Amino acid sequence: MLTDFLPTTKKELELRGWDYVDVILFSADAYVDHPSFGAAVIGRTLEAAGYRVAIVPQPDWHGDYRDFKKLGRPRLFFGISPGCMDSMVNKYTAARRLRSEDAYSPDGRHDLRPEYPTIVYSKILRELYPDVPIVLGGIEASLRRLTHYDYWQDRLRPCILVDSAADMITYGMGEKATIELARRLSDGFAIGDITDIPQTVFIKPADQIPGGIRPDDIVLHSHEECLKEKRAQAENFRHIEEQSNMMHAQRLIQSVECTLNSKLAVVVNPPYPPMTTEELDASFDLPYTRVPHPKYKGKVIPAYEMIKFSVNIHRGCFGGCAFCTISAHQGKFIACRSKESIIKEVKQVMQLPDFKGYLSDLGGPSANMYGMHGKNLNACERCKRPSCIHPQVCPNLDTNHQQLLDIYHAVDALPGIKKSFIGSGVRYDLLLHHSKDEATNRSAEEYTRELITRHVSGRLKVAPEHTSDRVLHLMRKPSFRLFEQFKRIFDRINREEGLRQQLIPYFISSHPGCHEEDMAQLADITRRMGYQLEQVQDFTPTPMTVATEMFYTGYDPYTLEPVFTAHTPEEKQAQRQYFFWYKEDSQNNRQQGKKPYKPHKPNKSNKSNKPHKSH
Repeated sequence: MLTDFLPTTKKELELRGWDYVDVILFSADAYVDHPSFGAAVIGRTLEAAGYRVAIVPQPDWHGDYRDFKKLGRPRLFFGISPGCMDSMVNKYTAARRLRSEDAYSPDGRHDLRPEYPTIVYSKILRELYPDVPIVLGGIEASLRRLTHYDYWQDRLRPCILVDSAADMITYGMGEKATIELARRLSDGFAIGDITDIPQTVFIKPADQIPGGIRPDDIVLHSHEECLKEKRAQAENFRHIEEQSNMMHAQRLIQSVECTLNSKLAVVVNPPYPPMTTEELDASFDLPYTRVPHPKYKGKVIPAYEMIKFSVNIHRGCFGGCAFCTISAHQGKFIACRSKESIIKEVKQVMQLPDFKGYLSDLGGPSANMYGMHGKNLNACERCKRPSCIHPQVCPNLDTNHQQLLDIYHAVDALPGIKKSFIGSGVRYDLLLHHSKDEATNRSAEEYTRELITRHVSGRLKVAPEHTSDRVLHLMRKPSFRLFEQFKRIFDRINREEGLRQQLIPYFISSHPGCHEEDMAQLADITRRMGYQLEQVQDFTPTPMTVATEMFYTGYDPYTLEPVFTAHTPEEKQAQRQYFFWYKEDSQNNRQQGKKPYKPHKPNKSNKSNKPHKSH
């Protein structure tokens, strides 16, 4: 029934008997009423708090803007959700070529969202309804909350509030901030007077910062200073990343000039503490239909097809990978759902008409971080480290996998579940970590065997990312020796169990710090291991990652040491082609420029496993 979904049209409002709406959400994704889709989560959260919410998915931004006018003005605010994926990553490859498919659109159509929908939608709404508050959410705004490098325009851009003319950002996973904002607006507060909600960003004239500049505020280099000096941008980023990952963060302030005679201050309030299990359960237990809106009948939404038989069991990631945006958006502290909530959702998945007994994923941002936290939480509350496992596993981290095994066992025991696969990335460095607690070590061994024997659909994908320890250090990834160790364990367990499964590694080229000779070594080592690489990608700079700051500024933000990065298309292609040394076409292409590298082939007497010396 249409009334099972949040309304998307005037007719659907009438079916509910509504003559007004409190909040209208504009989404650049198709409307899928599922806890993996941000607009649905925020909409259902507001609904549960008693507000009337409507969603306008993928409005037409051309012509007369009828999609922006069809529901009229909301009582409280417009919310803009640009999509589950950054719009520019969604539309373009690392080589800045237009992708052939938009996975979050019906039938994969790539013409249903503009570039930077946050800015486009906001400007249209500001033109049509100049007095209605506009609130930005989702990953696009979240990662552009301060001065950031835009790879697709190859320049620094200021806080997205400057370019969009919106009033506020609720960054990260925004349920709590959005509910508090709705409550304040409903109580009659003007949005310009709401300046103390955690996990929000707003702009004020530089001489009107609420409370003035406090002793514990962090004042960043201004946007203009960053434009003049790349080192200033690098210095800023260390503060931004550290405060994004702290339990008790400080307020960040950055000035930006809007005219020759006017200066504004961007104010980033510290985030809320990590959600409790009860709060996270409440979010996942909302009355989602778990399917696309009926308007898409007969059409396929690729992203939904990928996740419809999966269940997310936690939020957050403490890996801190240099090229990843998860911790910038969700934080490094793990928030876990209860076993009861997970089982409840699995049972809902089992009711879907085309479910055949196989869960495609029972995971999270990293599959095996469920239930992990600091043993001494007081130490965690003071910690600034962006990663709990790099350059080594923190001695305060409890890496016991037993809680996660209990979840697997409970799910697999359900009648009707034939198999639950783990499709999320597995951190094998956690599995190989040797703890002082023997029960923890036994749980890691048990988890490893159970993962390989019961939760792999023929191929287990992991992400060593590179073979060079120097590059891996900049990536905040473990030594490649750990991947080799894990592969030996994987192969041994497969032999013991009579299985013929594959371990598929992911690799990245052109990451900051990576030279062409590092790629030559990667090709040599992986060839010797018997791999013809498939799961590979060229590094794509995305806002608010330490790797992107290294790419743009040429400095490591934590040491301020210079870092080489391949920038030109020719440099990036030269590195990427080492992945495909076995493909004749690739070698022929390289011959047009420079002689291709062909991995060293040892003769039969050469038994060494050491890599061929790089040229």
